[in-house]
Amino acid sequence: MANADLPADAEREALSFEDALDRLEAIVDRLERGELALEDALATFEEGVGLSRRLGEQLGGAERRVEELLREGAGLAIRPLDAESD
Repeated sequence: MANADLPADAEREALSFEDALDRLEAIVDRLERGELALEDALATFEEGVGLSRRLGEQLGGAERRVEELLREGAGLAIRPLDAESD
Protein backbone atom coordinates (compact mmCIF):
# COMPACT_ATOMS: atom_id res chain seq x y z
CA MET A 1 0.00 0.00 0.00
CA ALA A 2 1.67 3.25 -1.14
CA ASN A 3 1.47 6.35 0.95
CA ALA A 4 0.68 9.46 -1.08
CA ASP A 5 2.42 11.65 1.53
CA LEU A 6 5.79 10.00 0.86
CA PRO A 7 7.97 11.57 -1.84
CA ALA A 8 9.35 9.30 -4.54
CA ASP A 9 12.91 7.99 -4.10
CA ALA A 10 14.27 10.42 -6.70
CA GLU A 11 12.58 13.35 -4.95
CA ARG A 12 14.05 12.30 -1.59
CA GLU A 13 17.54 12.06 -3.11
CA ALA A 14 17.21 15.57 -4.56
CA LEU A 15 16.39 17.15 -1.19
CA SER A 16 18.94 19.52 0.28
CA PHE A 17 20.37 18.61 3.68
CA GLU A 18 18.08 21.12 5.37
CA ASP A 19 14.99 19.90 3.51
CA ALA A 20 15.84 16.28 4.30
CA LEU A 21 16.24 17.18 7.98
CA ASP A 22 12.86 18.96 7.93
CA ARG A 23 11.32 15.89 6.30
CA LEU A 24 12.83 13.63 8.95
CA GLU A 25 11.44 15.85 11.71
CA ALA A 26 7.99 15.68 10.10
CA ILE A 27 8.26 11.88 9.94
CA VAL A 28 9.16 11.68 13.63
CA ASP A 29 6.17 13.89 14.48
CA ARG A 30 3.80 11.71 12.45
CA LEU A 31 5.10 8.52 14.03
CA GLU A 32 4.96 9.94 17.54
CA ARG A 33 1.29 10.85 17.10
CA GLY A 34 0.59 7.14 16.56
CA GLU A 35 -2.30 7.79 14.17
CA LEU A 36 -0.95 5.92 11.14
CA ALA A 37 -2.15 2.51 10.03
CA LEU A 38 0.50 -0.20 10.46
CA GLU A 39 1.50 -0.32 6.78
CA ASP A 40 1.72 3.47 6.55
CA ALA A 41 3.71 3.61 9.79
CA LEU A 42 6.17 1.02 8.48
CA ALA A 43 6.61 2.85 5.17
CA THR A 44 7.05 6.15 6.99
CA PHE A 45 9.55 4.60 9.41
CA GLU A 46 11.48 3.10 6.50
CA GLU A 47 11.70 6.51 4.83
CA GLY A 48 12.90 8.01 8.11
CA VAL A 49 15.64 5.42 8.50
CA GLY A 50 16.81 6.12 4.96
CA LEU A 51 16.86 9.86 5.56
CA SER A 52 18.67 9.38 8.87
CA ARG A 53 21.38 7.31 7.20
CA ARG A 54 21.74 9.82 4.36
CA LEU A 55 21.98 12.75 6.77
CA GLY A 56 24.55 10.89 8.85
CA GLU A 57 26.66 10.24 5.77
CA GLN A 58 26.43 13.89 4.74
CA LEU A 59 27.45 15.05 8.21
CA GLY A 60 30.35 12.62 8.21
CA GLY A 61 31.48 13.94 4.84
CA ALA A 62 31.28 17.52 6.05
CA GLU A 63 33.27 16.62 9.16
CA ARG A 64 35.97 14.96 7.04
CA ARG A 65 36.17 18.06 4.81
CA VAL A 66 36.55 20.35 7.83
CA GLU A 67 39.28 18.13 9.27
CA GLU A 68 41.09 18.12 5.93
CA LEU A 69 40.87 21.90 5.66
CA LEU A 70 42.21 22.26 9.18
CA ARG A 71 45.13 19.93 8.38
CA GLU A 72 45.89 21.88 5.19
CA GLY A 73 45.88 25.11 7.16
CA ALA A 74 48.11 23.72 9.91
CA GLY A 75 50.12 26.96 9.92
CA LEU A 76 47.02 28.97 10.78
CA ALA A 77 46.07 29.79 14.33
CA ILE A 78 42.93 27.80 15.06
CA ARG A 79 40.85 28.53 18.12
CA PRO A 80 37.45 27.30 19.24
CA LEU A 81 34.45 29.47 18.51
CA ASP A 82 33.26 31.38 21.53
CA ALA A 83 29.54 32.13 21.48
CA GLU A 84 29.98 35.06 23.87
CA SER A 85 32.64 36.93 21.88
CA ASP A 86 31.94 39.25 18.94
